[in-house]
Amino acid sequence: MQLRLLVIRSANPAQLAQFYTQLGCTFEQHRHGTGPLHYSCTIDKTVLEIYPLAKGQVAADPNLRLGFEIEQFELVLEKLTEQGGKIIQAPYESEFGWMGVVEDPERRKVELYKSENKKG
Repeated sequence: MQLRLLVIRSANPAQLAQFYTQLGCTFEQHRHGTGPLHYSCTIDKTVLEIYPLAKGQVAADPNLRLGFEIEQFELVLEKLTEQGGKIIQAPYESEFGWMGVVEDPERRKVELYKSENKKG
């Protein structure tokens, strides 16, 4: 089995796409037929999409937790902090390697793992 699609609902999709761009995602705007404009990024074979909130949804789900292995780990954390990002868990060496936890603009916790294949 392989994860192929993950959809995040957002009150401000453009702002959220900008946040995840800091992690290395490259988003394109998409619209399927008469559906809402949204942002789409492919990570390996998985498509990450950021859609506006669903009809009747009043807020984004802050309980969704994501994890990304990133290059330039320290630099990305520094950039997020400079732009007002909130570090929830400072980087530490875990059983899964170096990691830290940040909060996205809608209060989702995002685990960041240092890529073992690249510097930084």
